[in-house]
Amino acid sequence: MKKYFQFEELGTNYRREIMGGVTTFLAMAYILFVNPAVLALLDIEELPAGVTRMDPEAVFVATALAAAVGTLIMGLVAKYPIALAPGMGLNAFFAYTVVLTWGIPWETALAGVLASGVIFMILTLTGVREKVINAIPNNLKLAVGAGIGLFIAFIGLTNVGIIESDPDTYLALGDLTNPYTLLAIFGVVATVILLTLGLKGGVFYGMIATAVAGMLVGLIDPPTGASDVVSTVPSLEPTFGAAFENFGEIFTIQMLIVIMTFLFVDFFDTGGTLVAVATQGGFMKDGKLPRANKALFSDSSATVAGSILGTSTTTSYIESTTGVSAGARTGFASVVTAALFLLALFFSPLLGVVTAEVTAPALIIVGILMAANLRHVEWDKFEIAVPAFFTLLAMPLTYSIATGIAVGFIFYPITMIVKGRGKEIHPVMYVLFVIFILYFIFIPE
Repeated sequence: MKKYFQFEELGTNYRREIMGGVTTFLAMAYILFVNPAVLALLDIEELPAGVTRMDPEAVFVATALAAAVGTLIMGLVAKYPIALAPGMGLNAFFAYTVVLTWGIPWETALAGVLASGVIFMILTLTGVREKVINAIPNNLKLAVGAGIGLFIAFIGLTNVGIIESDPDTYLALGDLTNPYTLLAIFGVVATVILLTLGLKGGVFYGMIATAVAGMLVGLIDPPTGASDVVSTVPSLEPTFGAAFENFGEIFTIQMLIVIMTFLFVDFFDTGGTLVAVATQGGFMKDGKLPRANKALFSDSSATVAGSILGTSTTTSYIESTTGVSAGARTGFASVVTAALFLLALFFSPLLGVVTAEVTAPALIIVGILMAANLRHVEWDKFEIAVPAFFTLLAMPLTYSIATGIAVGFIFYPITMIVKGRGKEIHPVMYVLFVIFILYFIFIPE
């Protein structure tokens, strides 16, 4: 084992790798409870006609298994201490835009995730992926990441009534005397304090603190016995293989936009995460990441597996940097993290105490972390600021990640050409310009 993971060459040992793997798991364990809540639309009491809800327990199992499979492949094949799980942002796009707003059956949405994973895998194996990534301006990539952060935070704020609709001003501050809203605010404050103190896994511990506080004040029903904490693994049947049921329905312009959005966000989320973790761990050589294709293949394989199991796009997690900071340097740490995700399968009863008030702080804080990308956007160049700003603003205001991307990608060629920088625009951007124009013509919101 030591030889396979090159412990001696990388100056590590079992203790450091195990600690790193455990640290990474604790930092991202929140996804086990947030993802089922998001994909099952648990915060929406009454769904529109024709919209059905995913089974939250099946999604919990799919989330844990997808994370375990993806992380294990990353550890054994790419040999990096990078963990994977269903991505924040893409799960919100899946649930709130594709299913809730557009009325696309969640089975068809899973088929779109499967298609994006297969395409991602092909692009990775053929080397096309890098060319496509290079065609997208870095400023737009940054704006998309930050915009998704604002969108996620907005969902968290509205789910618990901190922000609510208003007939006069459209949006307004909610009723802060509502005990459930106050519990969510407590969760935000607690999580902020934990992260400010530098506690690894602060988001997860913040959820625990919020749940405990909710039980103490009678807002959340506490577990009454061991069976309310640990149980057998729930059935995966409600979601397993559902992606194949409606696969023939993905060949529409609407689903093309869905698949492109899954691809686009996963492309750059994965790339950015790999570079960030590799830089912190000192894995980069001459500015390049060794075994990059294996790492990308691990990511795309996880998305394919996750879609079949019953969850949205699985991607590399930036929380892996916490494990690296704790000493992880090899794929053995990923093996440890994967094992912990499998162990978590037996704690599904805890879904009952993870209410909207418990998950909202996680959504809000993750949104803050994702918005950090804004500092790198070239705001002093108006031709860049316009598409970046519209991308950023449109996502939360239209409640759609796809719409935000579309607006930004339409304005970018316009401002660049007018500025006289048309030669800097890659041909792929013109293709996307046309596609997103068609998006607004043919896709009803």
